[in-house]
Amino acid sequence: MKITINEELRSFVDPLTAIEYAALERSLLAEGCRDALVLWGDTLIDGHNRYEICQRHGIAFNTVQNTTFASLEDVMLWMIDNHLARRSVSDYQRGVLALRKKNIVSTRMLQRAEQPAAAEAGDAPAVPESPPWNTREDIAKAARVSSNTISQIERIQKAATPELVEAVRAGTISINAAANVAQLPEAMQVAAVAGGRKELQQAARQVREQKAATRPRKEPPPDAEGESAEPADTEAQLRAQVAVLRARVDELSAENRSLREQLGSQG
Repeated sequence: MKITINEELRSFVDPLTAIEYAALERSLLAEGCRDALVLWGDTLIDGHNRYEICQRHGIAFNTVQNTTFASLEDVMLWMIDNHLARRSVSDYQRGVLALRKKNIVSTRMLQRAEQPAAAEAGDAPAVPESPPWNTREDIAKAARVSSNTISQIERIQKAATPELVEAVRAGTISINAAANVAQLPEAMQVAAVAGGRKELQQAARQVREQKAATRPRKEPPPDAEGESAEPADTEAQLRAQVAVLRARVDELSAENRSLREQLGSQG
């Protein structure tokens, strides 16, 4: 039997942790593959981890065809809905999947709007279906996370290095902290990930304090004589200012290391 692995479809499946993979492998070796793999034609659309383990150990498996799809986009939407319904999928992966579905549906609606009216071909005009998610709140509801979390995931997708994305996917750093670290230069992101959990948390804290230091301060209330009281520097403000300077020093240090490496390679 020929089975094709579509890497784009496979990317929709959140990789199992080492512990989860080992547990699935033990189960398949002990009990066999009880659930059929789902195919669309010869393309595997459900059961990627089971298929890989069965192939390696020569475990027999069954397949079932799903013939309800008209296009690869239909398959993608089906896979996304399947994974969004599973409890084991992380908040980060659910947010990523929900945003992918939103992009697929939006693109499909745009294409339909640009197509010539069916009436010109002598057919009755079709009524386009409404996109299921028009707002960030709708996307968040489908992903079962807050709208703020969706905003943070969008920030991570836009600016995070692959190393930082892998760290948040693996749970080494929270979505909130990763969204802050993603605002740093790429070299600093990579260095923070290499430093481990504590280094990532420190980098996220520095970004938060830097933003707090640059945020405009509110005018203090007037005193009894109608004049504004002079605001005193609080301990938090001083810490924030130190964080700004520390972040700048770290950035310059990373640039210096990069320049030294370039000079060394040229020499």
